[in-house]
Amino acid sequence: QSILGQSATPEALANLRRDLGLNDPAYIRYFKWLGGALTGDLGTALTNGADISSSIGKRLFNTVFLASVAAVVSVPLAILLGLLAVRYRNRWPDKLISGATLASISLPEFFIGYLLIYFVAVKLGWFPSVSTVYDGMDFVDRLKAVALPAATLTLVVLAHMMRMTRAAILNVMQSAYIETAELKGLTRFKVIARHAFPNALAPIVNVVMLNLAYLIVGVVVVEVIFIYPGMGQYLVDHVAKRDVPVVQACGLVFAAFFIGLNLIADIVAILTNPRLRHPK
Repeated sequence: QSILGQSATPEALANLRRDLGLNDPAYIRYFKWLGGALTGDLGTALTNGADISSSIGKRLFNTVFLASVAAVVSVPLAILLGLLAVRYRNRWPDKLISGATLASISLPEFFIGYLLIYFVAVKLGWFPSVSTVYDGMDFVDRLKAVALPAATLTLVVLAHMMRMTRAAILNVMQSAYIETAELKGLTRFKVIARHAFPNALAPIVNVVMLNLAYLIVGVVVVEVIFIYPGMGQYLVDHVAKRDVPVVQACGLVFAAFFIGLNLIADIVAILTNPRLRHPK
């Protein structure tokens, strides 16, 4: 009834229930859907009858490309800013970096996106306000098209990674071997880069992977703002159309990415921390 509307006839409702398999018991419907999902068959969309797997494949590539661009910029920048904040702890560079990143994380992504559209796209005209991409598009043009949504995502995740990098390194800096390295006459930057940073990798990698998961799963708002043809825009369009199979498929893909990246984070944390590889 919610799909066809209040004016739907009983015959139309019966036909839709048959097409959706709603006449079968719930456990049979679930195992049919699960079996199809495991073989790459996510069903067909109710609104246009299109194959969901094919539609998601195109959109997923666009979302992964956008998230990759944001990650390539945000991860090295966050680590660099974290190192600088530790190097100049309690001095003006540390306070400036901390203040700027905290300001960016305090703003919702839609507000940051609209600010970038107004100033960078409308006022300055450097990048387009609508991120239009298509098959066969030149790589440079594609980068230009995703510049503003990638910048929005970068500002959203940058502060968390930077603050975690700073906190992890400062925690390691309290160790005895750091004091030994300083007594040897090494400069503070060498102590941080050679001794503190490698031993702080485990929590840093963990928070980086969590933010990479957010870049994949949390792009819905950003894609809607910039009308970017990715998974988020695809999901919102079909939520508005009450297309349940598409919403289920998108949720499954997002969950798979989130779980997979968290699993990778745990594995990398073990590999970068020798203490976790050996029993106590």
